[in-house]
Amino acid sequence: MRLLDRYVIRKFLQVYFYCIIGFISIWLIFDVSDNISTFIDQHLGFLITFRYYASQVPQVLIILLPVSLLLALLFALGRMSRANEIVSMLTAGVSVPRVLRPLIAIGLLTVAAASALNYSLAPHAELARKMFLAGGHSRQGTIEGQIFRNRTDDRTWFVQNFRVGHDVFNNVEILQQDTHDNIVACYLAARALYHPENKSWEFENAKVVKYDATGNIVDEKFFESLKINNWSETPFRLGSANVRAEFLSVPELRQYLHFNSDFPITLLAPFRTHFQYRLALPWTCMVVVCIAAPLGIGFSRRGVLASVSSAVILIFSMNFLTHLFLALGEGDRISPLVAAWAPNVLFAMIGLFLLYLRATNREAPRFHLSTVRRIFAR
Repeated sequence: MRLLDRYVIRKFLQVYFYCIIGFISIWLIFDVSDNISTFIDQHLGFLITFRYYASQVPQVLIILLPVSLLLALLFALGRMSRANEIVSMLTAGVSVPRVLRPLIAIGLLTVAAASALNYSLAPHAELARKMFLAGGHSRQGTIEGQIFRNRTDDRTWFVQNFRVGHDVFNNVEILQQDTHDNIVACYLAARALYHPENKSWEFENAKVVKYDATGNIVDEKFFESLKINNWSETPFRLGSANVRAEFLSVPELRQYLHFNSDFPITLLAPFRTHFQYRLALPWTCMVVVCIAAPLGIGFSRRGVLASVSSAVILIFSMNFLTHLFLALGEGDRISPLVAAWAPNVLFAMIGLFLLYLRATNREAPRFHLSTVRRIFAR
């Protein structure tokens, strides 16, 4: 690594870490202030409270990393510009892309870190928060009266109750149908247990009733313990009717879409959109680098202030479009791929255009109020 790279990275990382630590501290102070009464009323100890906040950090970092990148890039590059350090680098024959190369590398590392957090930890944080605040340290909710229809294997499950994340289901009734929707068998059990090690179901105090084509009972048997090894249902699938797309990790979204592919498109649209959004969201950090890096470099005090304002406006516009496109994708108005990736692609192109202008020492086009008035006067 060259001396120039180490110098630019040191200047940037100082501000970057200060921004991250500062934002997390502000969030922690406000969150503790809002929830301190809940912690006291439920007599939660320090260890449980610490585990709760540790579970929230991934989601907070996903939100804070792009903002921290934006502020750190604008501040570090702006300070170097005011000290004429950027001008000195350019005078020495170093191009703008070469100056920004270590910052682009840090942007890619941030994308990798955000992808790891957004893969599983961040999506579960908001659900864990709701469960925690609703029931203290117990993070698992109970679902009553669940109905699950397995259209692939023609089975319908009726479950009286079960706990989310557990493999035990109480008072289960399962109807097995044929291709003509005729009931051919009925399974009744006081309790059903799923064994993930061999992907089998065990039914306790079970009763199996078989029917003929006309609906008459032809056989009836009782079992203290009945094991079935070839069923495709899992606890996650049985509880999938109660899940929300924004709370699912990438593997869970992939599993949901695979097993529920026969659902109507409108019902699958939020899950398809959020699956793509999980992959696209970390790349927002790289888009921020593409926009803030060229705009953070200025050759006059007035130019720096104008560039900072432009960068902030562009980033907030991208955030608005991201949520707008996400809502359109969840409502099946546009393709999930377009909903998740279009804002990133659009503003990445704007950032690359700004980088091209800065690298060729050209000014970005400016629109004055008088120009707008002349356009409307025509």
